[in-house]
Amino acid sequence: MKRVIVFCFLISFLANSQETGEDETGIWYMYFGMNKISERFSLHTEAQFRYYETSDNFNQLLLRTGLNYHINPNAMITGGYAFINTDPNFEDNRLIFDDIIDDDLRIKEHRIFEQFILKNKVWELLFEHRYRLEQRFITVAEKDDFDYENKTEHRARYRIQMTLPLTNTFFLNFYDELFINLQDNLFGQNRLYGAIGAHITDNSSLQLGWLRNQFSSAVFNRFQIGFFFNPDLRKKKK
Repeated sequence: MKRVIVFCFLISFLANSQETGEDETGIWYMYFGMNKISERFSLHTEAQFRYYETSDNFNQLLLRTGLNYHINPNAMITGGYAFINTDPNFEDNRLIFDDIIDDDLRIKEHRIFEQFILKNKVWELLFEHRYRLEQRFITVAEKDDFDYENKTEHRARYRIQMTLPLTNTFFLNFYDELFINLQDNLFGQNRLYGAIGAHITDNSSLQLGWLRNQFSSAVFNRFQIGFFFNPDLRKKKK
């Protein structure tokens, strides 16, 4: 009965998420990996391809990696790096002047991050608390362009995630993540997510979900397809 109640909550959440400030519903294709390399250390690998629409109109490429230190089975610290290439234009807005093409504005970001993850279990619910700090080195346009800008920003993020096993194969996953700017305009964004997932093998799973991404002046809805693959890279003892 409790699982039915939680599942109904997911359906209600997805229905309400469709109230959006954007006409189109986009999609994020995502890969996440955590690869053990020793008893205490593992590597984080991640790639995300984000689109304004479900089939085209590129928005953002995100590549992230990091080194994890496992304090114990329920606590982990990470330090890492990310590269983000963003096209902020919803359409192809190139302008042509005397046969000279002004390409779409692009934003490139190099990011360093530090994070702490803490896990706990209540009833059948698995909770994960993620605390992250980010140092963001952002370049807008090319160096010779009139709208060129190079800036550094800092941000804090907190995500609470809940996973509910349904069977040995299927599970539900929810999270809410708050982004706080550590300079002007304190509120950055809030991400509310719900998904159904399936364990494919002992070290891989797939999630199909919906994300409501709220900014101070806009709300974006996104389908998400996430593949998780966590092989153990340690040499096996013969």
